[in-house]
Amino acid sequence: MLDENLPTFFFRRSSDNALLRILYFTQNGSEPAPEYSLQKIDPDLPQSKNKYAVALGDANFQDVIFGEVCIEPEFQQPNLSAAEARQANGSPPLPVPLIPDGFTIQLYNPEQQVAVKGEKSTWTGKESWEFEIPQHSFPLPSASKIDREQTNSVASSLSPKILFKWKRDSKFSKDMTCYMIGTSVGGRKSKDPDITIAMYKHGREPYVTIYEPNLRRLDIEDRKGLEVVLLLGAEVIREIYLYPNRDSFNIAGAPNRRKNSRPSPTASTSPTQTHYMTSALGNMPPAKATSPITQQPTPPIDAETKRLQALVQQEEREREKRDREEQKRIKRMLEEEEKERKRRDAEVAKETERLRKQFGMEGQDFGPRPNLPPRPYAGAGPGSQLQPPVPPPRPLSAEPRPHHGGGGLGGWFHGLGTSPGAPMGPGYGYGNGSAQAGPSSGRRRVGSADSGKPQKKKSTFF
Repeated sequence: MLDENLPTFFFRRSSDNALLRILYFTQNGSEPAPEYSLQKIDPDLPQSKNKYAVALGDANFQDVIFGEVCIEPEFQQPNLSAAEARQANGSPPLPVPLIPDGFTIQLYNPEQQVAVKGEKSTWTGKESWEFEIPQHSFPLPSASKIDREQTNSVASSLSPKILFKWKRDSKFSKDMTCYMIGTSVGGRKSKDPDITIAMYKHGREPYVTIYEPNLRRLDIEDRKGLEVVLLLGAEVIREIYLYPNRDSFNIAGAPNRRKNSRPSPTASTSPTQTHYMTSALGNMPPAKATSPITQQPTPPIDAETKRLQALVQQEEREREKRDREEQKRIKRMLEEEEKERKRRDAEVAKETERLRKQFGMEGQDFGPRPNLPPRPYAGAGPGSQLQPPVPPPRPLSAEPRPHHGGGGLGGWFHGLGTSPGAPMGPGYGYGNGSAQAGPSSGRRRVGSADSGKPQKKKSTFF
């Protein structure tokens, strides 16, 4: 429940009558009390065949009816396939009802018809149902007899009306919300921001909540009529559009049973106290309770059964004939493909033999495989291939010559080849071999005549 302070009507099934539902009313946290009754038409009556009818009446006095809905849909004969006709054993199929786009709610005292039109959004796929309620439903007091006898003043197209719309909360939801969407004057509609009026919540115990704070914004005289339209419209939308069922139109009722059908052993033939809908039954008095066997007709279906059986047999023969022809065609196609394959193989073998006789086998034998040079040894490890190559040995002329004693040029060029730390030989120096070893005072080379005397520096002035 949205709020226990708001007016709420709960739909509860009656324990005595399966066709009766009681609407319990609660507000401000009070205990639910029976307020209205929803009565469906008895499917055992001949007048209820192919109809959907429901009436909203008083819970205590069921003969008092506030409003009702009667829907007579159009029927379409389905086209059965051969398998479906064979499964039906040749019996004619039941017609399929076409759900109408809208319905009409008939109100009483004052009499008024409210048309409910359904539409589906192409963008979101949500369904909605729109209806109009006139602002002035009751005629003004008048002393004129013509005004009192006038009955179409309520339904006048010039009277201002308020637009309402039931919208589903989502594409796959069974809950709905009723909004006031605008006004209509003389057929011209003006859209207003949506104002929440009522909410329908589906569940084990469905209920309708009236959002009373927004009712003050409605300029409507017949508030009771709006309440009846909301409750009756929500019930019809739920049964016809949200949960469509072929039994809702009483197609599988007692008058439409087959000859070999037997009545249910739990069915009661005693009359029950119900109120009858005037428009649904065509103002007829209540029919006397009789046995369902006496009510059901015996339609002549022998000729139709024979015709359907003959049609089914003919379709089976034609289907078997088509299957045999298809098998022959497939077998013939496979044989042709096998012959074509053998023909191509024979042509290839013939051409190969001709070429062999013409050119022989020369040129097809390429001889033994040539001997390739051995690969170099890669080493012990995988990283040996990355080592740099070993340089070739140096020639003998580049090696240092052995040291020999003596003076002259040999002492100058070859004296420097001694190893570090080794004593210098007698041939190392700036004179002959008899000169005393020691550090040299210069790198001037002297002759043998001046070997014993130190040379004096020549001055440019003296």
